Amino acid sequence: MNHKFKIRTDLAVEMEEDIHQKESDLQGIRVKQKRIPEGNISVTKVEVISEEGEKQIGKPRGVYITLESPELARQTEGYHREMSAALSCYLKELIPENKQPTKILVVGLGNKDATPDSLGPRVIDNLCVTRLIDDEVGNPEIFSGNDQYEVSAIATGVLARTGMESAEIVRGLANEIHADVVIAIDSLAARNSSRLNSTIQISTTGIHPGSGVGNHRKGITKETIGVPVIAIGIPTVIDAATIVNDTFDNLIEILKMSGENRHKILQGFTPEEKYELIKELIDPELSEMYVTPKDVDATVKCISYTISEGLNIIFT
Repeated sequence: MNHKFKIRTDLAVEMEEDIHQKESDLQGIRVKQKRIPEGNISVTKVEVISEEGEKQIGKPRGVYITLESPELARQTEGYHREMSAALSCYLKELIPENKQPTKILVVGLGNKDATPDSLGPRVIDNLCVTRLIDDEVGNPEIFSGNDQYEVSAIATGVLARTGMESAEIVRGLANEIHADVVIAIDSLAARNSSRLNSTIQISTTGIHPGSGVGNHRKGITKETIGVPVIAIGIPTVIDAATIVNDTFDNLIEILKMSGENRHKILQGFTPEEKYELIKELIDPELSEMYVTPKDVDATVKCISYTISEGLNIIFT
């Protein structure tokens, strides 16, 4: 085979699941799972702790926390408060607090005019910033922030409009305000369609804008920015080849249940061979297409409030 088979996903939990299906032992990777009954939220914590773990999962060393619930994709106000509370709880554990106030720069990545990619800028629109607000307002009774944090925020825009890499903008701002930590928010790609708009990933390894759709930009990481970077992402798209691949698997299961022997021929394909067959069968333009749910506009708007509320719980 000319191409190495690799599932297209930004979610560490999906990479871990794929490895676990092939191998019984995970080297250099720790996985913990729990459930939050109040919000019907599944929590998976994946820790990549060694170079061997990095090679196995294809992700840099760090912590990846995934919050999942099908309710997240629905516009249910009461439920979203539960998810915001859970998000704030896990996020606060990752924020370094070496001094007070901790200076935080929140960055919304993505294109506000492209709905599936507009999550980051929408979160910034609803975020409560606290840096210099007391000086501007002049009346502490009008605004009472949390003295533990000093929050700034920006939506960086996309390279085609600004002519600048998001990493360049973030590095300059972080240096200017002497940020202690950057929180970057972006849309992601998923491997499993059931995780679209129903999963939040928090990680300590930063983020590469555009990686979900194969448009790799300079990473926003501790190495490039100079301070710790926490990434928050929601999968809003899935690539078309993955959907065809899942359909292929479903076809095998249907043939199995029908008692026909034809499924044995299809089942004999290795993942690499199956991927190559799909690439050959589908239209070349379709193989580069990404799909998103039809109600993505309303869903992204709702989820952006969920994330911003989770941040505001911590910062105010």
